[in-house]
Amino acid sequence: MEPIFITDVSPRDGLQNQSIAVDTQAKLELIRRLACAGVRSIEVSSFVSPKAVPQMADAADLLPRVMAQLPDVRASVLVPNLKGLERASAAGAQEIAVVLSATETMNRKNINMGLSQAADVSAQTLQRAKAQGLRTRAYVAVAFDCPFEGRTSMDTVVTLSQRMQAAGADEVVIADTIGSASPGMVKQLLQVLLTTISADRLAVHFHDTRGMGVANAWAALEAGVRRFDASTGGIGGCPFAPGAAGNLATEDLVLMAERSGFATGIDLHALLDAIAFAEAALQRRFGGRSIQWLRQQAEKPALA
Repeated sequence: MEPIFITDVSPRDGLQNQSIAVDTQAKLELIRRLACAGVRSIEVSSFVSPKAVPQMADAADLLPRVMAQLPDVRASVLVPNLKGLERASAAGAQEIAVVLSATETMNRKNINMGLSQAADVSAQTLQRAKAQGLRTRAYVAVAFDCPFEGRTSMDTVVTLSQRMQAAGADEVVIADTIGSASPGMVKQLLQVLLTTISADRLAVHFHDTRGMGVANAWAALEAGVRRFDASTGGIGGCPFAPGAAGNLATEDLVLMAERSGFATGIDLHALLDAIAFAEAALQRRFGGRSIQWLRQQAEKPALA
C-alpha cells in the first residue's frame, strides 16, 4: 500500500486552547502513547509567549524529555519569530514550524503584525533555522477563509506558500484554520499549488468545524498530497480564531486512508488508548466521527 505521512498535533494545537492545564508529565505521557500507536511525527509544543498561550509555558522542559525518551519520534515545535527560534534551539529542537496567516487582520489578531511584516518575520525565521541545520515547516493559516475578512484570496495563499518554500520551508502546510473549506475548494487550491510546490513538500491541516474534515482529506489525497496534520481525538481549536472547532481527528484520517488502500503505520486500537488518556487529563469526552464504531470494535472478543 502507498504510504501517507501524518503529523499528530494534539499536544500542541490540541492542548493550547484547553481550559484545564495539563502538566508536563501528562503531556509527555500523551506523546508516549501516540508513539506507541505508531505515530512517528508529533508537534509537541510551541515556543510562544506564555502569557498569550499559558498551556505551552513548559515547552523548554517538555521538548528535551521527549527527545531523550522517544528518540524515534520526529518532534517538531512551533516558533513565532526569531526569539522563539532561539528558545527552541536552546532546548535542542531539531524541527520547527512557523505560522503565517494569509490575511492582514488575522495576523494582527494573532501576532500583532500586519501581513507584510509577518511574512518577513516568518521568512527570516525559516532562513535562520535552515542555517542552523534544522528541519522546517511553514503553516499558511486561514488559507480558505478568515474569521475576520471572509474568503481568503487564492493568489495570496499561493504567493505566500511560494515565498515560504523559497525561504527554506521543507514542508508548506496549507491550514484550514476555521474548518470552512469544502472538497471542491481544497482540490482547486491544491491543483494550483502543486504546479510550483512538489507533493513531497506540501501538507494540509484541516479542522472539522463543518463536518467536512475527512472529505477534505480525501480531496487532498486525490489531488496528490500525502502529508497531513491531524489531532488524536479531534482535540484542538485556535485561540485566536473565533469559531474554530477541533482538528481533523487522527483516528478518522487513519480509518479513511487505510480503508482506501493507503498505509499510515498507525494502530487504531492503540490510538484509542491515547484518546482515553487525553479524556482523563482534560476531564471531557473526545473522539472523531468514527470513535463510537472504533470503540465498539475494540470491545468485541477476538476470534480464536
